[in-house]
Amino acid sequence: MTATDLLKDLKNKKYKPLYLLHGDEPYFIDLVSNFVEHKLLHDAEKGFNQTVLYGKDTDIMTVLNAAKRYPMMADYQVVLVKEAQDMKWGSDDADKKGMNPLLSYLENPLPSTILVFCYKYGKFDKRKKTYKAIEKNGIIFESAALYDSKIPAWIEGFIAEKEYKINQQASMMLSEYLGNDLSKIANELEKLKLNVSSGQEITLKHIHDNIGISKEYNVFELQTALGKKDAFKANQIINYFEANPKANPIVLVLGNLNNFFSKVLIYHYVRDKSQQNLARELGISPYFVKDYEQAARSYNYGKTMQIISYLREYDLKSKGVDSTTDHGGLMKELVFKILH
Repeated sequence: MTATDLLKDLKNKKYKPLYLLHGDEPYFIDLVSNFVEHKLLHDAEKGFNQTVLYGKDTDIMTVLNAAKRYPMMADYQVVLVKEAQDMKWGSDDADKKGMNPLLSYLENPLPSTILVFCYKYGKFDKRKKTYKAIEKNGIIFESAALYDSKIPAWIEGFIAEKEYKINQQASMMLSEYLGNDLSKIANELEKLKLNVSSGQEITLKHIHDNIGISKEYNVFELQTALGKKDAFKANQIINYFEANPKANPIVLVLGNLNNFFSKVLIYHYVRDKSQQNLARELGISPYFVKDYEQAARSYNYGKTMQIISYLREYDLKSKGVDSTTDHGGLMKELVFKILH
């Protein structure tokens, strides 16, 4: 079940008495949680029939006392436990002794209560009896982190749901610059909507103008310059990064370059170098295959491996390991080693 499927059921009032939202990607958990909190009940019903608890500030008995209440002047009551990963859930040792009140409730939940656990930044232990009880009597949604290669398509889907469009260059730029933090990407896209008319296509210009990514001096352009071995342009960009460290932190630069050269390495391994197959193997749009073809011509297999080694070395140096050089100096050293 996807987050979209789950939201569709909730919008259609297809409720279950138990929900466990867990996994490594907090964005989808927050998406469902926000809907539960703000849309399941009418405002007039929430006062008596909605309870929001936080894992680190609550305990099992508080959750159960809330869940066992009956709704007042409504068909359902909602009990939402946020940050449930911080709550003490009890152990299976108690289960064996028949002393786990949570398990007893999960095995026979109150039909008029919608109890939702939001367990973020990790997976709930599937071996637990509590997990199996929720699975039997409710819904378990696992929010998996997206691979980097899937982020541009997710951006395009997100924008399409808002009745906007975005071109491939723009979605790739956002993906390269913002990484795989879906919450951050969604926030930036919401800002973009304020400056773009509904139905209009979002382009690189909109991103440059509204998100603070320089049109000429950004990680995306640095990759292109390095791929072409354009030393002059690459050094221009690095000098700009040094002068604007907050906009271009070294961790962002190193992460994106590592992703770029890792794909160049994959390019060297791939036997079928047709555009469609390369796009599939590299996890990119066919539009960008030419960039990796150029980089592979500039850097043979051995040099590419060496560059990836440099990136790991400079990642450690940027954290203060065996180096006292500032970040600007480190980036200049790294670019010189890549190009020579």
